[in-house]
Amino acid sequence: MDFSRRPRLRLLPLPALAPNILTLLALCAGLTAVRFALAEKWELAVASIFIAAILDGLDGRVARLLKVSSKFGAELDSLADFVSFGVAPGMVLYLWSLQTAGGLGWVVALAYIICVGLRLARFNTALEDPAKAAIAARFFTGVASPPGAGLALFPMVLYFQLGWDVLRSAPLVGLWSLMIGGLMVSSLPTFAFKKVRVRRDLVLPTLLIVGLLAASIATMPWATLAVIGVAFMATFPFSYREHARMTRSPVFVPPEVLPPEVAPTSSTVDFDKSR
Repeated sequence: MDFSRRPRLRLLPLPALAPNILTLLALCAGLTAVRFALAEKWELAVASIFIAAILDGLDGRVARLLKVSSKFGAELDSLADFVSFGVAPGMVLYLWSLQTAGGLGWVVALAYIICVGLRLARFNTALEDPAKAAIAARFFTGVASPPGAGLALFPMVLYFQLGWDVLRSAPLVGLWSLMIGGLMVSSLPTFAFKKVRVRRDLVLPTLLIVGLLAASIATMPWATLAVIGVAFMATFPFSYREHARMTRSPVFVPPEVLPPEVAPTSSTVDFDKSR
């Protein structure tokens, strides 16, 4: 046998695996949240899901920076999102509160998880349409799954901060979970925050704000996360108005769907994998 003619295995540099490693870490964080919930370590369970959201926000950006995006990575990311932001929050909410409602509580938990699955399926399908993908660079249709999971856990965050027993009642948590699930599969446009650019003269103030935010999360995490959740929900009316203004304008054509000779040279399509 002539071993010299055998095709050589293609070797990948370790940094090329970084995006998939981050995705797997996000998946592990989401599943770990369920383990903490089974042990009734509620704060650690919620923190694990937020860690999964941070990792999910990094994997796509790292893939683009390293130019190692792949279909495999996109499919793995979608599956990890379903587990970390669908199954894990649904199970945590069920074990924390909804199980006191018996079978109805389980139906509510399933309804939320199903909404996340439908939301992810719709997102993946929309990327196959260039016109919809161009809009997706600026707006999500419905609430994306990572912030949606954070909003679903909002009663727990408030409970950790305020300690009000009413926040743990099954009717309140159930209605809130159904509302967030409905927002995720709705047609409400929400800001994708993918095209945010910082002016050079605002770089230092922006870094200062980020540093203060990190310090606030470290010292009073639940209060800070509650404020962030309220601020995010406050953007819904503005995103709806801006989306309506852009799509109803007779002269609006997404630059990403224009021919190369017409599209501005500075415009780029930035498809984040956050769903």
